[in-house]
Amino acid sequence: MNKIFFRVFLLAVVLLFATSGQAQKFAILSDIHVTPGNANEAQLKAAVAEINKSDAAAVVLSGDLTNEGSDEQLRNVKSILDGITKPLYVIPGNHENNWSQSACKTFNDLWGTDRFVFNVDSLVVVGLNCGPFMKMGDGHIKQEDLLWLDKTLAERVKPGMKVLSFNHYPINSDLDNYKDYVKILKKYPVITHMCGHYHSWHQYETDGIMGIIVRALDMHGGDYGYTLLDVDLNSGWMHVYNKRIGQDPELKYVYRYNLKYYDDPEVKYANLLSSGFKVQQVYADNASIFTRLSVDNKNIYFGNSLGYCKALDKKSMKERWQFKTDAMLFSRPAVSNKYVVLPTADRRLLWLDKQSGKLAYEYKAAGPYVADGVVSGGTLYQGGYKTFQAWNIGSHKLLWQYDSIGNYCQAEPVVDGNDVIFGAWDTYLHALNKQNGSLKWSWSNGKTQNLLSPGNVVPVVTRDRVLIVAPDRVATELDRGTGRQLWRVKNDNKVRESLGASEDGKVAYAKTMGGTLVAMSTQGNDYKLLWTVDLGMGYEHAPCPILVHNGYIYTGSRQGLLAIVDESTHQVVVKYKMGCSEVNGFALDPATGDVYCSLIEGKIFKISK
Repeated sequence: MNKIFFRVFLLAVVLLFATSGQAQKFAILSDIHVTPGNANEAQLKAAVAEINKSDAAAVVLSGDLTNEGSDEQLRNVKSILDGITKPLYVIPGNHENNWSQSACKTFNDLWGTDRFVFNVDSLVVVGLNCGPFMKMGDGHIKQEDLLWLDKTLAERVKPGMKVLSFNHYPINSDLDNYKDYVKILKKYPVITHMCGHYHSWHQYETDGIMGIIVRALDMHGGDYGYTLLDVDLNSGWMHVYNKRIGQDPELKYVYRYNLKYYDDPEVKYANLLSSGFKVQQVYADNASIFTRLSVDNKNIYFGNSLGYCKALDKKSMKERWQFKTDAMLFSRPAVSNKYVVLPTADRRLLWLDKQSGKLAYEYKAAGPYVADGVVSGGTLYQGGYKTFQAWNIGSHKLLWQYDSIGNYCQAEPVVDGNDVIFGAWDTYLHALNKQNGSLKWSWSNGKTQNLLSPGNVVPVVTRDRVLIVAPDRVATELDRGTGRQLWRVKNDNKVRESLGASEDGKVAYAKTMGGTLVAMSTQGNDYKLLWTVDLGMGYEHAPCPILVHNGYIYTGSRQGLLAIVDESTHQVVVKYKMGCSEVNGFALDPATGDVYCSLIEGKIFKISK
């Protein structure tokens, strides 16, 4: 295949053949990572002043505005960007989506939307959000956004027009559903795809679509700047400039776009199904699913990215009811005998009638709910933003509330005996008294960065031990009664957030960043590695909790791979490619023993033995 990119040293030849047509000019900011008072804040202000004096027709900011996506950081950076006097179009990046104080809601409240489309003469410029949404994983374009993209381009792109595409991620395997994205883009004359994320310059192509990864605001060593793009639609030439603040633009890339796309053959995956297992897709939603599932004798319950909580009949897989909220849903619906209690990202706790889905009671909270709750003995134990609550489900009564948490809760707690044990994104693991919510102990890994917290791991709790893994890639075991650290091990296994335990509690299972399952003893005061097995997942960081049932270990990957391991033989007995996106988690059917799981791309699977 002919190369479609030309190096800068060919500029002289290029200019001989380029026509004198009027170029469309854009200023592109990416990965600005502004927090109040940091060096990037002052440099962004300088960049805004320069851009206002330039001849750019529009300004695009392609994600990572902040470091942690907090409301304070978003409002601060918006106050600076509001100084841009040219049309400005902004999409979030993984730092706004993955660690968001508001569960991705504040960004939309401030900018109105997380996608954009506009025309500059005969050029249609379109940009989309791509996550990852509130959990570590690959980038993912929501199903409803893919539908919007196709519909919008079909309406806007007329004969003779071209398309310029933006995202925070490149169109490659960094996006779990990039092939669905490419299929849509290739239906239209896309001249190039622009993105950031890597804080470095790079050219690439995917199925014939050209791509440019642009610079970050801070490239280190005092190199602060942004990107300038000139598109000449008459000649087909594009010029990309590195614009250091206070210096003249430096030509980085020059090339002529090529609209002759080709097909990239899809690699077929050989599924392994042994020991009488059956894996089948039973439902596909019209939106993405970020929640785990709840299952009772009749229904499956979940929430989607359009804000709908749904109840599906297990036999027919038809919707029994749905309830609309005002933001994407990330928390698993909590199910009792009478109610489905729904924690929402629009800052409410909702009691829905289990039979009809109608609202029975509403509690308005100070912050969003993104954590999974646990129902035990008629009480809901539910983490929130800087708070943890216990509710009597039947009477809608708040029994107690613990407020000494420095950030939001995300993973489900463990409720056992008189203890409630959970992590939060404040670097701490907390243990509370189940009766009154008083603190029994808290433990920190000693890291100051919230992003290294045990915030999205379900602890393994035994009679006298607590074991966790976290983004610091360390496994830790604590004394359950005191919170005293017994051991901490960081080795080549590089565990992260995916954890589970044998049904007798004697073995903890963790999935590593190399796609290996490690078995660790929960007995004694010293670390003991029992065995390992390669799951065949490759590089891996999905926080999908591990389920163990009837002697089998269920794990899920960031790219839709199900792997089941036999506890007794330590062998992988099932490897099944369910889709392209992250497995959210597993739910055991109490009536049949079947296992259900959801994928971010909106699919639900049933696994039978």
